[in-house]
Amino acid sequence: MNNITILGAGMVGRAMAIDLAKKHSVTSVDVSKKNLVLLPSNIKKTEADLSRKDEIENVIANADLVIGAVPGFMGFETVKTVINAGKNIVDISFFPEDCFELDALAKEKNVIAIMDCGVAPGMFNIILGYHNERMTIENFVAMCGGLPVKRTMPFQYKAPFSPVDVLEIYTRPAKIVVNSKVMTVPALSDIEEINFDEVGTLEAFNTDGLRSLLHTMKIPNMKEKTLRYPGHTKLMEQLREMGMFSEEEITVRGQKIKPAEFTGALFFPKWKYEPGEEEFTVMRITIEGNENGTSKKYTYNLFDRYDQPTKTSSMERTTGYTCTAAANLVLDGLYAQKGISPPEYLGKEEKCFEYVMNYLKTRNVNYRLQST
Repeated sequence: MNNITILGAGMVGRAMAIDLAKKHSVTSVDVSKKNLVLLPSNIKKTEADLSRKDEIENVIANADLVIGAVPGFMGFETVKTVINAGKNIVDISFFPEDCFELDALAKEKNVIAIMDCGVAPGMFNIILGYHNERMTIENFVAMCGGLPVKRTMPFQYKAPFSPVDVLEIYTRPAKIVVNSKVMTVPALSDIEEINFDEVGTLEAFNTDGLRSLLHTMKIPNMKEKTLRYPGHTKLMEQLREMGMFSEEEITVRGQKIKPAEFTGALFFPKWKYEPGEEEFTVMRITIEGNENGTSKKYTYNLFDRYDQPTKTSSMERTTGYTCTAAANLVLDGLYAQKGISPPEYLGKEEKCFEYVMNYLKTRNVNYRLQST
């Protein structure tokens, strides 16, 4: 039995701990006692401040593998600390820094470090990596969103993960690839309506989710988009233009405050999911190109709902189980590449691709494939 330490016991961190504890010894670490007490008794619980390097080093000392599930702004330094300690890691913090800055260090420390291993980014990278090894791809588009079943105005949205990371979706400029050129476009740009059988019409807008694909893939056209209910995007655009998401301090009655912090304090009580509230994850991945001299189009569709029997949200399942699949790949010796590995590296190898897809399928996370 392997020892796994999970850094972060939020919604997704908790789901991963429960999943991995089925066959491994798991320790969950968080600064919040409130998060830790929600974990079942078969999981060890440790309270620690994960913003401190020495506390991270202490809690991972006996780990065979580490899972990183801290907020994005903490992610880079957390991963660096884990790598410096010589521990293999699979991370879902989606930090804004370039993960390849840690590649030389990971190779020096003989560490396997898999980054961005969630649902988006994560699963679409794995799927793209698989097909990129087997065809010449011309166009790639990934769209994904997690939404509440019950639509409540004005936001029609709730947030299942770190508030800071949510607001970055609306502010961080997006990099896309058009005719083999990397272009930077505003967040929330290029709004289009997309129809899904299960939920009807949603709207998609540009977000900065291509990340490592900008460096690892030579595909002429690539985009990553986020899905929301119609009307949400324009509302967020208006709030952004008002400065509500700004990180620049302003002075109000002699007190300095960041508008983004104020906005978050107002929004997130309203964006918090109620216990047992139903939500879903919807994703569409489109890959077009030439395979064996023939034009080919692959479309993967995912529609995943809150799981009532286990009381596990769809975002926990789709994000967390992709990460735990990768963790088991490493622990079972099926993936052993040293250095930084974005998820597309896993997808290159057929055995890894099939392992992840089957792992998810056994947990009722099903990607439906259509090819033409």
